Amino acid sequence: MIFADTSGLYAALVAADQQHVDARTAWLDLLARRQRLVTTSYVVHETVSLLQARIGISAVLSWRTDIEPVLDIVWVDATLHRLAMAAVVASGRRDLSLTDWVSFEVMRQSRIRVALAVDRHFLEQGFELLPKRSG
Repeated sequence: MIFADTSGLYAALVAADQQHVDARTAWLDLLARRQRLVTTSYVVHETVSLLQARIGISAVLSWRTDIEPVLDIVWVDATLHRLAMAAVVASGRRDLSLTDWVSFEVMRQSRIRVALAVDRHFLEQGFELLPKRSG
């Protein structure tokens, strides 16, 4: 099981992204191996919003037909939202979003160790990244 984060999904999908080649290679490998890809409704919201704003509606349509169907989406409920909101406040950090904290909590609860992500915060939280960081 692999967690799919906005940073990894966006990098895999958008050719102009600095991490595109590595992220796309990792994404295609995960698909080829039929790896279970888990994400959250907050990541879906965040990723679709970025695609719509930066790329356009065609990217959203591609997401809807090609990407979303292969994702196992954990729909954030009130309990998960409250846990993540408490983590936002307790951390006192401006650089970790509510979406990040929801992702970390889902990964811990589901015992997921690896994230398709290019966000170093996953490393800080004790998770591994795909693609692997080289520095």
